[in-house]
Amino acid sequence: MRAPHAIQIGTGIGPARRTENVNEQIQLIAERIRALRQDAGLTPETCARDMGLPPDLYASYESGKVDIPVSFLHKAAHKFQVELSALLTGEEPRLHVYAVTRAGKGMRVDRRKDYQYQSLAPNFIHKRMEPFLITVDPHPDSDPIPLNSHPGQEYDYLMEGSMEVLIGGHEIVLETGDCVYFDSAVPHGMKALHGKPARFLAVIL
Repeated sequence: MRAPHAIQIGTGIGPARRTENVNEQIQLIAERIRALRQDAGLTPETCARDMGLPPDLYASYESGKVDIPVSFLHKAAHKFQVELSALLTGEEPRLHVYAVTRAGKGMRVDRRKDYQYQSLAPNFIHKRMEPFLITVDPHPDSDPIPLNSHPGQEYDYLMEGSMEVLIGGHEIVLETGDCVYFDSAVPHGMKALHGKPARFLAVIL
């Protein structure tokens, strides 16, 4: 397998540079996916079919010119039998007994403009679940909630703020301390309420 490239993560920088870093990360992730597909001897059309995607949509993700949703990353990680963190960072996890993540030290991944992700166990290999600390920034009430889906199940525990969760057409409002468990194959998305960020623990199984 072609060795993926390492990338920089987590910076305290301004919005313009942060957008630049997000775009660079998307390009690097797309390159890793393309390299994995080529190493497996598969065509883009075959991968699109196996992942249940239109060929042009799959091609757009591999191009690195559009945002790559977490749903696609989960499918790609499963398809190519790699850890999700390897796609995100280019580094293979190595720990297999335990992995400690200190407070505020989660691996930050500025991968999507809608959410800020911190992976809470990036170095543990063969994970049966993916824990993330996710921050949702507030947007105008008129903005639609961006939806995504991925195989498996998801548990979200709201640690701070208020948040609207849309799951398969059902609107749920969570307050601090509330939680929700759902089938993540159902299209879902989150929006912070009251003009303040919402922060939650997400465990994806």
